[in-house]
Amino acid sequence: MNLSKKVFPIPAKLKEHGPARVIAMCNQKGGVGKTTTTINLAAALAEYGRKVLVIDFDPQGALSVNLDADYQDAPTIYDLMMDSKADPKAAIQQTSIENLDIIPANIDLSAAEMNLVTEMGRERVLDGILHKIKNDYDVIFIDCQPSLGLLTVNALTAAHGVLIPMATEFFALRGVALLVQTVEKVKARTNPSLELDGLIPTMHDARTLHAREVLERLQEAFPGQVFDTAIARTVKFPDATVARKPITQFAASSDAAEAYRRVARELVKRGSAA
Repeated sequence: MNLSKKVFPIPAKLKEHGPARVIAMCNQKGGVGKTTTTINLAAALAEYGRKVLVIDFDPQGALSVNLDADYQDAPTIYDLMMDSKADPKAAIQQTSIENLDIIPANIDLSAAEMNLVTEMGRERVLDGILHKIKNDYDVIFIDCQPSLGLLTVNALTAAHGVLIPMATEFFALRGVALLVQTVEKVKARTNPSLELDGLIPTMHDARTLHAREVLERLQEAFPGQVFDTAIARTVKFPDATVARKPITQFAASSDAAEAYRRVARELVKRGSAA
């Protein structure tokens, strides 16, 4: 599972919290473990004493379901985007994990792109929302939908960094270049401070030559930007989803849980999280 013997120490506890680093979790290809990575990386950082907020920015609402949030009767990110006067704090829900909060989403969010298309500054709506709450957190993760539309551009415009969870499969590799081009366009046009925080190999099966070759190509194409730990395939992830718990709670001592803790420690060491 580990790609090297690098040591990533447990981060020291913070004496104070905020302002948050905002990280967009992006990949326009579905089924690469993006939401799973968002949940488990956020939970691992929360375990290390970081105050973390996750924002479900996908109309499918998988993040909200997996964290057992109320996404039907409570305010959602869509409500905040449609009403500039709404208080973002009213939409924040505590999860069962200490230090981890969520702003949920549901299918209503699918209408956001159409409703915002004629708005002035439509790429900056999410940025305006996060500006009101970022001082309360150390890290804010935005779980983007698998597309490169206006919602994803909003996330990239609001973010300081981008993390790309990427399955070590050939077809997943093909789409990364397009996503990186989109990141560069957003950086040039709306967010000059945006950085690529790295690529996280997911759904990795080190037993297969195909997965090993894809990982090698990824490391060659993005030197120094591929995380040191690859997240291996395991049946524990779907089991944890059914239980609506992060792997760090569902199977706390498993290799899968430790893998996400290691990614969290590397994220802190890289300076991409507090």
